[in-house]
Amino acid sequence: MTPTEGGTIASVVIVGTGLIGTSIALALRGRSVRVYLADRDPAAVRLARELGAGEEWTGEQAADIAVIAVPPQYVAQQLLELQKREAARVYTDVASVKALPISEAEQLGCDLSSYVAGHPLAGRERSGPVAARADLFLGRPWAYCPTPEASPDAVRAVRELIELCGGKPVEVEAAEHDRAVALVSHAPHVTAAAVAARLAEASETALGLCGQGVRDVTRIAAGDPALWTGILSGNALPVAEVLERIAADLMTAARALRGLPAGGSAAAVTDLLQRGVRGTGRIPGKHGGPARTYAVLQVVIGDRPGELARLVQAAGETGVNIEDIRLEHAPGLPLGAAELYVQPEAAAVLTEALRARGWQVSA
Repeated sequence: MTPTEGGTIASVVIVGTGLIGTSIALALRGRSVRVYLADRDPAAVRLARELGAGEEWTGEQAADIAVIAVPPQYVAQQLLELQKREAARVYTDVASVKALPISEAEQLGCDLSSYVAGHPLAGRERSGPVAARADLFLGRPWAYCPTPEASPDAVRAVRELIELCGGKPVEVEAAEHDRAVALVSHAPHVTAAAVAARLAEASETALGLCGQGVRDVTRIAAGDPALWTGILSGNALPVAEVLERIAADLMTAARALRGLPAGGSAAAVTDLLQRGVRGTGRIPGKHGGPARTYAVLQVVIGDRPGELARLVQAAGETGVNIEDIRLEHAPGLPLGAAELYVQPEAAAVLTEALRARGWQVSA
């Protein structure tokens, strides 16, 4: 098989057929790249194959690049084994921490000239090959962390791999990467788990009052605990520092709230809420650009097959682009609300058009 047009990657070995590994395989298969699959769990390889992700790697086929899709603490040992077998000319990984695998690879005597550590900033709360998607990385940042020893050829190959999968290559130093993901990924996961843990023994009354807010805050807490323990262990100190700052903010707010019945001030609580608004406003918006403020239309939809598709089609007929969509179910009722996020100038047009088609809309 020849390389993809304008590129050098014609074949890839993927070790680890979980969510990320299988998603990479599916993305590459869509670009006519030959993919070989390996995993310590034969059932995972079979399932990935059945999904069309590639063919089983026998250990004899050499590829242009090998992708190590295993937990951070196993990356270096896997890299060493693959290099001993001359499995590929270039190697990368997708672990969510970078300093640890690089340091351990150096200690083990791995060839760092052919290795460029990587991390796609994409994922789902679900795991395993069955959750994989070929479009998982489209438009998403994908960090890569070349060491001084990395060859230009290795760096080019990893960038090409990222682009073949639809990701946005972002070069970053390993320690800086780990500090960044501690703030935007790892500590938020622990924080979400802490909130969700309060629900484990919540009363039925409290659970019956759950709204979209608590679902939004706790969604990522459903991730695999064993996987996340490994991730957090590999980035322990940066995550601990962020959690300590979060805990300090929460303790300050708690002290202020306890003092309110005795006539205390709510200034500390207001300050935290205001800083939260400013922080939310700094999260990049669609396509990675500046955050945008959208108008939100709430549309009542029935909990029946095809209802959401019918709503989206009706919106499309008006020529209005839906920037985002979220669903909220009504407990105990066969209906819910679809929140449509649109450009402010399009809100009135879409509202009028949907109401004319019989939809119940509130802005």
